[in-house]
Amino acid sequence: MAMEHVLETGRLRLRPFTDDEAEVARVVALDNDPGVRRFIDGGRPVSPDTVRRTTLPRLLGPGFRAAEERATGEWLGWFCLDPRPGPGPGDGPDWRAPELGYRLRRAAWGRGYATEGARALVRTAFTVLGAERVTAQTMTVNTGSRRVLEKAGLRYLHTFFEEWPETIEGSERGDVAYGLTREEWERIGPIRPT
Repeated sequence: MAMEHVLETGRLRLRPFTDDEAEVARVVALDNDPGVRRFIDGGRPVSPDTVRRTTLPRLLGPGFRAAEERATGEWLGWFCLDPRPGPGPGDGPDWRAPELGYRLRRAAWGRGYATEGARALVRTAFTVLGAERVTAQTMTVNTGSRRVLEKAGLRYLHTFFEEWPETIEGSERGDVAYGLTREEWERIGPIRPT
């Protein structure tokens, strides 16, 4: 199974990434906003070369989608259902338990886009990809992302602590894992994107 080529909600268009310079420039701008990356690496700057060599190849993967506002075409950031690698060499992605993620420009914050995109991907995971569960992680102190995950139907599972290459503000409180199984999703009734 594969994720739909383009996924649309009421206000969003989630499309595959391209490898052109315009896409590189958008990702560089997103990843160089210290507020956007505050809970990722403390807001450390990212070079265009790093985006070309490391970030963009990952975003071109099967579960990542660039997010645009449907009405205007404005680029907002990205969403993903990141599958696990297949069990054997040459196997395709394993969609049984993809990890939900997103990164949006600050101009898109507080407008409900994160919740709308997350709900659409949760629905896609269960109805198109055959997922058995959807997982997500964020820092304990990232209350905005925690609210989005809860509004998308995921529930808090546990707090965990890992050793990271660098300490960022709030990391002493650990990270939190969220999840939602197909059975739970069916029982609560699919949460539709707005």
